[in-house]
Order: sequence, then structure tokens, then C-alpha cells
Amino acid sequence: MSDIQVWTLVFVVITFGIYIYIAYASRVSTTSGFYVAGGGIPAPANGAAIAADWMSAASFISMAGIVAFAGNGYAGSVYLMGWTGGYVLLALLLAPYLRKFGKYTIPDFVGDRYSETARLVAVVAAIVVSFVYVAGQMAGVGLVFQRFLGVGTTAGVVIGMVIVFFYAVLGGMKGITWTQVAQYSVLIVAYLIPVVAISVQITGNPVPQIGFGEILGELDGLQEDLGFAAYTEAFTQTTMLNMVLITAALMFGTAGLPHVIVRFYTAKSVRAARYSALWALFFIALLYTSAPAVGAFSKLNFIDQIAGTPIGETPGWFNTWADVGLIEVTDVDGDGVIDYGPETGELVINNDIIVLATPEIAGLPAPVVGLVAAGALAAALSTASGLLLVISSSVANDVYYKRVNPQATEARQLLVGRIAMGAAILVAGYLGINPPGFVAQVVALAFGLACASFFPILVLGIFWKKTTAAGATAGLAAGLGTTVAYMLWTIDIYGNSDGLFGIPETGFGTIGMLINFVVTIVVSQFTTKPSPVMQELVEEIRYPGKSRLVAAHAEGHLDEVIHEGRPGEPPQEPRSH
Repeated sequence: MSDIQVWTLVFVVITFGIYIYIAYASRVSTTSGFYVAGGGIPAPANGAAIAADWMSAASFISMAGIVAFAGNGYAGSVYLMGWTGGYVLLALLLAPYLRKFGKYTIPDFVGDRYSETARLVAVVAAIVVSFVYVAGQMAGVGLVFQRFLGVGTTAGVVIGMVIVFFYAVLGGMKGITWTQVAQYSVLIVAYLIPVVAISVQITGNPVPQIGFGEILGELDGLQEDLGFAAYTEAFTQTTMLNMVLITAALMFGTAGLPHVIVRFYTAKSVRAARYSALWALFFIALLYTSAPAVGAFSKLNFIDQIAGTPIGETPGWFNTWADVGLIEVTDVDGDGVIDYGPETGELVINNDIIVLATPEIAGLPAPVVGLVAAGALAAALSTASGLLLVISSSVANDVYYKRVNPQATEARQLLVGRIAMGAAILVAGYLGINPPGFVAQVVALAFGLACASFFPILVLGIFWKKTTAAGATAGLAAGLGTTVAYMLWTIDIYGNSDGLFGIPETGFGTIGMLINFVVTIVVSQFTTKPSPVMQELVEEIRYPGKSRLVAAHAEGHLDEVIHEGRPGEPPQEPRSH
């Protein structure tokens, strides 16, 4: 084994051991502990867990590669703007109100706010979004094992499945939460150490967020010399319309992601949910403000070391990534030199390798390379576990308990939840071995689906008390259905169409969201309005201090109050309990 493989194995064994120990120490025996960690997670820890849950393999592995190599730096910035802006929307528009409403999941909110039919449609949407998202995470796990431990992609995904199965099934949300706190610590240290070291190496400035600005002029010139657009030039790879659509799909999709929203249910109170959002934004910013620097530094080093280099004289790191098929070189003109440019067709780089390869490109020591690999696994596994819990809770709580067997004991509910999670892990593993694109592309599809399905009905459910069950159901089905159909029509491995007006599949979620809004609002104008009691409850969750119906809802007595209320009648007081 090489030094890099040895250090990677050391860090992987240590970190996986920590995750398993935490899961064992946090094992649960109640549905509340399994689904929302008993609602007792302190705000700073919850913020770190939210950050780990949200900053997936796409953030850690792919984002800097997209910024640097998928186009120029400007075109790749849609991911930075969309994902960070979306978190602000989530924190301001949804999280505190959903926490006050209570329950366990988004389908729970949809079912109580609208109807049981809407709940089932929401379950389907949550499962579709989560499976698409988790495919990207498992693909990232396979990538890391393939490159750094010499293990095949399939074997790497299987190893990841086993680890996630152990701590997610055993500890539920409580085990996942504290494991994610540890995983955030690993991933942020693994991300920041190399970028700080490279910033010092290239610019002499230890603050990468400042240092990378000093090289942008040089990078612009190098790219133009090779025939690329300048790194900072606008609208060279995509139109202004598509920039807006993709950014919006990522932004509104972030605010509708079920595995992120459920994290706010683990906070101790509405106040703690708000502080959790603040802590999470701080933890997220540490990585997201560093990613543009990673992209720029990597691009500069890559051009310097590879462009114009004889094929037989490429550096060792380049050859290693080429050996696993993630860099492809074709000597089109037969001159024996790598001609790197937009039209040459001699060099194909997988976007997913950039962060993982950055320490090697910069010549950093083997322990740093191994730490980065462990950080990438932490990012992928933390998000995968949160997504799998969404799938498990949707099946066990929203389908089995709410629809099939309302008399089920807690032990039976936990058993069904764990079986559902085990089945979800098997499906996730298959999708990780056969992903429909590179990691960030797959994840971007999930954001588009969340944007088109959940965001409209959550916002309207909180801020428009007259949104009807029929309207929400129709809007959710229309938004999700049209977006799935468009993606199947346009995504490379399923269809060959350029789509409508050149809109890519990653941007169509915005169109699906608008369809959802329109259908929900129009249908709500012509269908039965929610009961007066439900309308009053919707108002209560928006105003601090009001909790009469919220308390009845939390204790399970609101149904009785709703059944007493009729359209046109004044709201009834909750029964004593």
C-alpha cells in the first residue's frame, strides 16, 4: 500500500469507529427518539448536525470542481448562490413555523394541515426526492473508496451501506444527530486544512477567502491563453435565463428538502430552532466561503502542471486518477502533448475529483490527503443517513402507523421503521453503483424535485390559511409530475432532448414550482376551505405567544376540535384534557 492509502485507511478506521460508538451509545427505544431525537438536541449541536446533513458529498466533493472546471468560475457560482440563498429562505420562511406546528415529518405536516390524500402524495414526493439525493451520496462513497483504498466502486458502496445501516438503524435520529456532529467536525477540518495550506503556498495569505481574489487576474489570463472564456466572465456557458432558473431551483429546493427540515423538529423549542438555524449558517459558511478558493487554486495549479505537458511526463497524481478512469487523455493530434483547451477534446476531467485531488496537486503530505478522503466520506454518510431516515419515517409513520395500523405499539412502529430503512439502504446502494450522473448533477436533480413539490405547499400552508386540501394535493402532484417527466425526457442517460427553450433538467424545478403554485392557488379558489379551527391554528403558528390550538394539536386533541368546527361556524375551544 502507498503512504496515501495507509493514511486514508487509518483515518477511515478511526472515524468509522467513532461513528459506530456514538450510534451504540445513542441507541433509542421510542418513536420520538427514533424520528426526532426526542426533541432535545441543544442548538449548537443541532446546528452542526444540520450543516453536516445539508453539506453533502456534492458540497464537499463536487462543488469546487463545478466552479472550476464545469465551465468558468462565474457559471459554476449558481451552486454557491442557490444552496446558500436557499438555506436563508428555509431559516426565515419555514423552519420556526414547522417546528411550532410539531409532528415528525413533512408528510405529517401535509397530512394534518391538508388531508390524508395529500399526505400520501407527500410521502411519494419525499421518497422520490430522498432516493435521487441519496444516489449522489452513495456514488461519492464509492468514488472515495475506489481512488484512495484501491477498492472497486461496488465494494466501496457496499461498505458505506453497512456503516450507515449500523448507526442509522440502531440509533435513529438521536444516533444520526450526534454522529453528524462528529462528521461535521471531520469534514470541516478536512476541508479547511488543505485550502489554508494551499493559500499560503500560492499567495502567502493564510485566509483563502482573501487569497484567492489575488490570483483571479492571473487565472483569467491563463484561461484566455488556452482558448477558454475568462474565469470571471459572465454568461459564457449558459444564458441569463438558465442562470436564474438553476439558481432558483437550487434555492427553493434547499428550502423544501425533507431531510433538512426534519432536523428542526429535533430542537428543544421554536426559539432553539431559530438558534439552530443561526449556528448552522455559521458552520455552513466556513465551507461555502472556502469552496471558491479551492476551485480557483486547483484550476491554477492544474493548468500550470498539465497544460502543454508531454503525455509521458504527467505527475503521479494525474496518472493515479487516470488509472481509475476519472481523467481521460486522448492524443487527438498525435503530438504527444496534452493540449488543454475547449475545442481540443484531448482531456476530460471528472468534476468529482478536484477537492479529493487538490492536496496531491499542491504536493501536500500523505496524512492531509488521507484526512480529505475521510472528510469526503463523512460528508456523504452524514447526508445519506438523514435521507434514509426520511424514507424510513415516511413509510413507518406516515403510511404504516397513520394509514395501515393506527393501533401499532411503539415497538412495532420502530420495527417497521428499521425494516424500511434497511430496504431503503439496499435501493440507495444500487443507485450509488448506477448513478444517473456525476455527484453534484444527481444532487441538483433532487433539489429541483424538492423545489417543484414541497416548497409551494409548505409556504402556502403556513402563510395562506385558505389553501385547501384539494388545491395542495393537485399542486403537489402537478409540480412533481411535470418535473419528473421533464427530467426523464432531457437527462443524458434517459433521453436525448435539449428540452424546451434550452432549459436544462437542473433548472426545470423552478418551472415545476410555478406550476405547483398556480395549480394550488386556482384549485383552492373552487374547493372546500379548511375548517375554521385549522385556519386559526395556521394563524397561531405564525404569531409568538399564541398557543391554544398549537397545544391541542401537540397533544393529539385537535382532531376533536376540528370535527366540532364547521365552515361558517366560530372556532370551538379545545376540550379539556
